Amino acid sequence: MTGTLIEKEDIVNHKILAAEVNRSEELRGKLADAQRLGNEFKSKAAIVFNTIDGPLRVETTVWSVTDKYVQIKSGVLIPLAAILEVCF
Repeated sequence: MTGTLIEKEDIVNHKILAAEVNRSEELRGKLADAQRLGNEFKSKAAIVFNTIDGPLRVETTVWSVTDKYVQIKSGVLIPLAAILEVCF
C-alpha cells in the first residue's frame, strides 16, 4: 500500500487532486463494501488518495458513498476521482 499515513483530521489541510486515471467506477463496489464493514462491524478501511503533495493514506470508517464522493467522519469528503486505492 502506498501513500503517507495521515490522520483523518488532517485531510482538510491538503489540496486533493484528481488522479491521473479515474478509477471511480472500478472502486465504487469496494467502497460500498468498506461502508458496509464500517456500519455493521465498526471496521476501518485504508483509502489512498491523490494530493498536490503526492499520495496520502488515511485509515478510517467510511460513512457513505455518493456518485462523486466518499464521506468519512466529521463530514469530510474525498472525491472518488482522487482515490488511488482502497484496502480493508
